[in-house]
Amino acid sequence: MGYKRFYRQLGILVLVSSALFAGCATTNTYYDDPRDPLERYNRFMYEVNDTLDRAIIKPLAQGYKAVLPAPVDRGITNIFNNLVDLTSVLNNILQFKFEHAASGLGRVMVNTTFGILGLIDIASMHDIPRYREDFGQTLGSWGISPGPYIVLPLLGASDIRDTFGLVVDWYVDPVRQVNPSKPRWTLAGLRGLDQRADLLSASKIMEEAALDKYEFHRDAYIQKRQNDIHDGNPPIEDEDME
Repeated sequence: MGYKRFYRQLGILVLVSSALFAGCATTNTYYDDPRDPLERYNRFMYEVNDTLDRAIIKPLAQGYKAVLPAPVDRGITNIFNNLVDLTSVLNNILQFKFEHAASGLGRVMVNTTFGILGLIDIASMHDIPRYREDFGQTLGSWGISPGPYIVLPLLGASDIRDTFGLVVDWYVDPVRQVNPSKPRWTLAGLRGLDQRADLLSASKIMEEAALDKYEFHRDAYIQKRQNDIHDGNPPIEDEDME
């Protein structure tokens, strides 16, 4: 019942956000960044997400970090990274990066066997490189433009291309294949909490350094995605735009 109530509330949040999105798309006239034509909506959703983070998610992440011994925390992160390596293999194949795909497959095989399902990152110890790719990057490599920047409820920074990519990534996510649903959502929640805990120090730096947190976060996201898609060498025109 708790899960049903949570997803009902999440659905209401998404519906409200969609209504605001539609209104902001026609009335947002005083922001001039061409990458962010929905800035009025995005700033609103950023504040919603930030409020939820400060009230619930960040305190949970801090407690998680405080309770778990560092080796256990690292081991949990390694297990989820091993699952990401598996989906990265698929996306490297779709991008015709077969050498990267082979390296990723080798990482998964080594860490799953000798690393006890990924608990220990044996592959990194032996300098087997990681080439992380998601379906948003795959779409970008196929020449599909990112479209407008958008802040998603709970999930945060994205763009239209990456939002579609998220759907595909979730569809092929090994965690999604877990049945029944209760352990599946427990694992998904644990992964999100672990990722938030790993970002605690980074978020502290951002809070101290950024005059406009929304703008800082947006620009960092757009630049990172350009670097990801072009393997660290974005075209000159993309750098000029940013």
